[in-house]
Amino acid sequence: MKSPKGGTYRRFIKRPMDFILSLIAIVVLSLLFLVVALLVRVKLGSPVLFKQNRPGLNENIFMMYKFRTMTDEKNENGELLPDSVRLTKFGRFLRSTSLDELPELFNILKGDMSIVGPRPLAVQYLPYYTEMERIRHSVRPGLSGLAQINGRNTASWEQRFSYDIDYVNNINFISDMKIVIETILKAVKRVDIGERGVDSPPDFDKYREKKYKIGGTSK
Repeated sequence: MKSPKGGTYRRFIKRPMDFILSLIAIVVLSLLFLVVALLVRVKLGSPVLFKQNRPGLNENIFMMYKFRTMTDEKNENGELLPDSVRLTKFGRFLRSTSLDELPELFNILKGDMSIVGPRPLAVQYLPYYTEMERIRHSVRPGLSGLAQINGRNTASWEQRFSYDIDYVNNINFISDMKIVIETILKAVKRVDIGERGVDSPPDFDKYREKKYKIGGTSK
């Protein structure tokens, strides 16, 4: 995978800034972390955190943390019910306000993620990217990104990847600050929130398989 060209900000400032800002945010928001964690434990049960492997920089796999938003309800056969059934009103609130994303600040602190970058998607999507789309993995994935302030989950996969590629090719301090500010505004206004499987695109692997009628590779 070809690494993106970098200026001073990308090579020397972005990572130290991520570390400092995430550490400050964790300290400042520590009470909010505690309150949300307690509410998740009471309303949704244990575990409080949802953990899942995601591809990061250069497609290296890391464990991403989020607050849990769904129950573990199962049918008579012991199979988990659909996401739309297990996602509670409280869980929808956490997602619409992006409070479920708060634990990712620890991923940023560790160096798995950045404050701004392409969102880390599912590991099973990896075989389905085109070579151009894989450019999104040449930088650290972000808590928010250009695609998230331009439609978020309601945008098509092609639109989201187009924004990701544009971001990777044009990283700079000003654009990162604009994305952070716009992300905060959208979280407060609770706009562009798509519920998975309802008003957001289908899972990318299924979408790409259906589009090209192939299994395991992409064009």
